[in-house]
Amino acid sequence: MTLLAVDSVRVDIHGRPVLDGVSLAADAGQALGLVGESGSGKSMTALAVVRLLPHAARLGGRILLDGVDLTRLDEPAMCALRGREVGMIFQEPMTALNPLMTIGDQVAETVRVHAAAGRGEARAIAAATLGRVGLPPARFPLSRYPHELSGGQRQRVGIAMAIALRPKLLIADEPTTALDVTTQAAILALLRRLVDEDGMGLLLITHDLAVVAGLADRVAVMQGGRVVEAGPTRTVLHAMRHPYTRALAAAAVHRPARVARIGGGGPLLEVEGMAREYRTGHLLGRHDTVRAVDGVSFTLRAGECVGLVGESGCGKSTLARAVLGLEPLQAGSVRIDGDAVRAGERMPRSLRAKMQVVFQDPYGSFDPRHRVARLVAEPLHLLDEAPAGAARRAAVEKTLTDVGLAAPDADRFIHEFSGGQRQRIAIARALIIRPKLIVLDEAVSALDVRVRARVLDLLADLSDRFGLCYLFITHDLTVAHAITDRIMVMRAGKIVEEGPTARVFDAPRHPYTRELLAAVPMLEMAG
Repeated sequence: MTLLAVDSVRVDIHGRPVLDGVSLAADAGQALGLVGESGSGKSMTALAVVRLLPHAARLGGRILLDGVDLTRLDEPAMCALRGREVGMIFQEPMTALNPLMTIGDQVAETVRVHAAAGRGEARAIAAATLGRVGLPPARFPLSRYPHELSGGQRQRVGIAMAIALRPKLLIADEPTTALDVTTQAAILALLRRLVDEDGMGLLLITHDLAVVAGLADRVAVMQGGRVVEAGPTRTVLHAMRHPYTRALAAAAVHRPARVARIGGGGPLLEVEGMAREYRTGHLLGRHDTVRAVDGVSFTLRAGECVGLVGESGCGKSTLARAVLGLEPLQAGSVRIDGDAVRAGERMPRSLRAKMQVVFQDPYGSFDPRHRVARLVAEPLHLLDEAPAGAARRAAVEKTLTDVGLAAPDADRFIHEFSGGQRQRIAIARALIIRPKLIVLDEAVSALDVRVRARVLDLLADLSDRFGLCYLFITHDLTVAHAITDRIMVMRAGKIVEEGPTARVFDAPRHPYTRELLAAVPMLEMAG
């Protein structure tokens, strides 16, 4: 039975078409995957369904939910429908949750607003719903706040808010993009179970065909505001009749070609017995000690790309900050190009100049008030003789062209660029002082598959041209497989497995590595 029917929907914003005749259907008790890269119209389609379009938008066509045309409902009727008939899950749970409210109050508020339930009844429904999504109150009290939960647990709270009143339709907009592979697998399995148990329809928005392959019954592929291919998931992914579908599939398994593998040179980064502890707990309560990095030792050689993988909270980013000198060592040492920094010592500027970092969110790591020329030039202060005036400008423009941008881009602001272009600017900032080591901390995890493939190609090309060594930190094993020479697997602060990438993927030795690999969504599942 057709639950959702989107019929020739068109959305114009200031006269510019954003959706151009979109048609798709989702059945009750089934999952429809809506796939495409950033800007294809996926999220705009979801916003059209729930009538939360920008003020300047004009909506045309029909949107039928269980036979009711939503385009004809006024705002009070839509307010009554949202939350009760249609639930929505967003990509980043921390921005969707109120940090000042407990998780129990946030789920209960949804019930009270949309079902006119009393406080006691709403709390009871909240407790039961949190239990359904894997957060039983016995282990996760309703009094907890979002910051006390992991990313996957926060996403479960978001799901609980969306399904508390058992809606007919659940819309999930990139619900697993920021999650590690095992957490992603658990969330996807949870969504599938909820669809099967409640008989609801699921509209799953994603840029990842492999995610759709493992979950969705049907798939619609969007490009430029249009649906270019649709049908049963297995049929679409087996035939891939449209060139754009084939391009998305190729990008998902893309592996950059490295012309000259320089790995095998002398030691560049040597970490010996690194340890880092944190104290957790309330100001007046009991404190616990968490050993985030626990006696870690490894070596990176000049020109190689080494992946550091593991689940969220395993210690990857803490290790990276200690390597970069952003956090002090509590034990052990870090030796860079022969010069050592030991526990309790401050990293000198001469060593900082040999390392740079690229973060996950380029927009969040830039000051939006400054132009690109100033942003890219920031690391130049680490040099003994920093260029000034025309030489400084020439260095910025040369580095921008090195990463595939244009010299005039130096005069633009960061908000004027796409996500992929912003990450190129972040890479340019890291590259401008020609460091020997670049730490990439989840540097492509927020990008869709085709943009990700282009950035990975850029990183491989820069490594070949400049002999760069990369420490590539990621929760995405597909990315690690694509670009790294060696893999280190981290769990609970320790390196539990290390070896050449091909060997680790083909013959993992540690049970935890096998668990991670088993959780990776595979496009072949629908073949």
